Parts: sequence; C-alpha cells; structure tokens
Amino acid sequence: MSFASLGLAEPLLRAVEEYGYTTPTPIQTQAIPVVMSGADLLGGAQTGTGKTAGFTLPTLHRLMQKPAVRDTRGRLPIRALILTPTRELAAQVEESVRTYGKYAKLTSMVMFGGVGMQPQIDKLRKGVDILVATPGRLLDHHQQGTLDLSHVEIFILDEADRMLDMGFIHDIKKVLAVLPAKKQSLLFSATFSDEIKALADRLLNKPELIEVARRNTTAETIAQKIHPVGREMKKDLLCHLIKENDWHQVLVFTRMKHGANRLVEHLEKQGISAMAIHGNKSQSARTKALAEFKTGELQVLVATDIAARGIDIDQLPHVVNYELPNVPEDYVHRIGRTGRAGAQGEAVSLVCVDENGFLRDIEKLIKREIPKEIIPGFAPSPNEKPEPIVLGRMVIGEGAGRGGSRGGRPGGGGGGGHNNGGGRGGNTGRPAAARQGQPGGRSAGGGGGRPAEPRRDGGRPSGPRPANSPKR
Repeated sequence: MSFASLGLAEPLLRAVEEYGYTTPTPIQTQAIPVVMSGADLLGGAQTGTGKTAGFTLPTLHRLMQKPAVRDTRGRLPIRALILTPTRELAAQVEESVRTYGKYAKLTSMVMFGGVGMQPQIDKLRKGVDILVATPGRLLDHHQQGTLDLSHVEIFILDEADRMLDMGFIHDIKKVLAVLPAKKQSLLFSATFSDEIKALADRLLNKPELIEVARRNTTAETIAQKIHPVGREMKKDLLCHLIKENDWHQVLVFTRMKHGANRLVEHLEKQGISAMAIHGNKSQSARTKALAEFKTGELQVLVATDIAARGIDIDQLPHVVNYELPNVPEDYVHRIGRTGRAGAQGEAVSLVCVDENGFLRDIEKLIKREIPKEIIPGFAPSPNEKPEPIVLGRMVIGEGAGRGGSRGGRPGGGGGGGHNNGGGRGGNTGRPAAARQGQPGGRSAGGGGGRPAEPRRDGGRPSGPRPANSPKR
C-alpha cells in the first residue's frame, strides 16, 4: 500500500514524499479514503498512530478539489476547523497542515491562548482556509466578532477524550452551536467512554468507525524496563543513566509542575541541558523548549502529562517515567511517544516503594510483567517503607494509610509528605476526576486550596467546576 494508491492529489504526494513517508500507517490507510469520500468518521487512535496525517491529508485533498468562494472584500472563508485540547497539539497539527500542504496553495493558521489576540485578528482579516484552534481562544474570537465560522465545511475534533478530561465539554457544545448544521465531521479519541459516545451521537451523522492500536496495548518496538530505586536517589539515578548511556533527546515525565522544575534544576547542575514544559510556562518558553528538543540542542525535556500531549517527535529514542503515573492508561500514552513507525524505542521507569501499587496496575492493564533491573549503587533499602504521595489535599499511593487518609488531608495545603503527586489510592479504584492524572480537576500542579479549574486558553478552561469534579 502506498499513499498514491489512496488517491491523494499529486501536490500532497510530493510533500509526503519529501517529508520521507512512503507507506501509510493503518489509521491512514483506513481513514484517508473515508474522509475523501465526504463521510463522517469516528476514529479510535492514540498518539503515535499517524492519525494527524490521517485527517490532514484528506482534508487538504477535499479543499483542493473545490476552490474557495471569496467574500465581497476578497477574503477567504474558514472552510476547515480543527479543534485540539492544548496549545502544543494545536501548533503541531497546524505545522503538519503546512508540511503536507506545502504545494497545495491553501492557507492555514493556529490560534490559542496565552498570546496576544491582535496578531491572530490580523491573520483572520486576510482570510484562511484551515484554522487549528483550542476551544477557549476560538470562543473568545467568536464572541468579539473577529471570526466567521458559517462557511466551515469540515470540522475535526482531535483528542476528544482529553478534551473531556480537561473540562472542555461546555466549550465544545458552544462551538458546535455556531458551526453550520451541514458539514463533514471527524472525531478522534484514544478511548470510547460513554461521554465520548454521547458527543459522537451529537456531532456525527452515520459515521464510519475506525479503531486501531487499542489504548491498553504497548508497541512491540518499545523496550520497557523498570529500575527499582531508593526514594531519594531518583535524581542521581536519572543523571547516571543519561551520562552512562550517552542518552540524547530524553523525554522525562513527572506528575507535578514543581517536581518538573526541581528536576530540571538538578539536571542543569549536573551539566545536562534540560527544560520543563507545563501549564505555568509561558507559550514562548514552551515553544522554545520544544524546538530545541526537536533539533537535539536540548538533551532532556521534562514534562507533565497534559503539557506533553501532542509532542510528536520522529525517532524519539528514550522516554523516562521519573514518576509512574497514578492512572495506568497514562503509562501507555507516555511510552507511546517512542518506538514509532517501526523504529526502536526505550521506555525506562524509575520506581520507588511508594509507587509499587501503580506498577501493579500498569502491568495488569498491559497484561505483561515489565523486566526489572537494579542499578548497582541505587538499590532501594530493604527497610524503606511506603510513604504517602501528596497532591494538594489528596493523599494517595501505598503509603496513604501512613500519616494520611486516602481521600484528603485535614488542613489542606500542598506541603509535607512525599510530593510525587497523583490522584488515586493504591489499587483501590479512583475517583472520576482523577482520570488522566488530574485529581480534582488539577492537571499537574502542586499546592493546596481549591484545585485550579481548566483555563480557556488551550491550557485549562475557566467557568463552572466540571461535573466529574469531586465534592469537597
């Protein structure tokens, strides 16, 4: 199977070939003909499956077949709208649109919060064929009358499961209300929860269903390994592994923002170039970190789960779980960023005694035991006992019964205990709001008080508390 056999227009094939792709992935093979036919699509695909090209290529193809009708001022109408949950993903999807549409003579732009609106307004005035946006900033523009969505022919909702986890459901409904009733709609999600099915029923008309790479499986091209380690030796073990193995381009996951910052400081002191990306970083800082990481200038990128969503780097050799995720599905999402497109990748997890329950849950989910290897000099003490993992007011993990209750801590506050973060207790099941590592609706932050609600800038939306947020 080749891209040419899918019937894509020659300018698109030329761009794909220049980019170095020769054989479409399973999601591309199935999705491209469906989208080109004009049918609605419900796609089950997680990161690393090639879904972005699976919807951008046929969208470009369809728009190329039918020239845009300019308005009385000669401006192009927005004909395709792609909605994504995060700024990083929006930027990367729009970059893909430009890459594949290099010879297509179509215009595109990306729109998200955290940056000024005026440059976006200026671009909109000139007119664009394809708009990639986060929900909050899109609605801001709509409310100010700076964009017109009445001519949208193709609407794509990407990473719908993460959209719902981040509390964007009300914003999505507002966007749907201002789009034309007659349009082609595509919805992509890594999971098919009841909420996703309800959203699909509302959005899609007799959709084709495509599902690849079930979320509970890990690619055979990824070598997985666990390094049991003493709680206070994780930072030094990470430095040891990076230096001893001469690792470059290492994506490291932490649960919390302040944990990411502290880890970067330690790596820098050891002569390892590192930067963190998370919700508290400015957009320019996040863009700079991603750009330098992609080119190899930056050796280590430390990220929280939400911030890392959408990081799409070909040939990424190493993913390190500095802290295991408390939601086992997130382990699959994290390590799926390596071992792509048949390339070999390595996923290493540094696991202390506090996280053994999380490890059991992960192995149960992926239906295999991950090989363990103790690195000499970093072995955990046999006398080390599990300590509580604290995130805001929540106390979780194997040690949650030692010095704290599972459901919360009297007095609030984010200090004390072992700040690995998380949102579920050991193997006891998890509250709905703790999905994707967001207990109480907080994505990755520390500190006490009322958990931060998602902003409406492509980070975390504002407004009423999501329905799945726990009552305090």
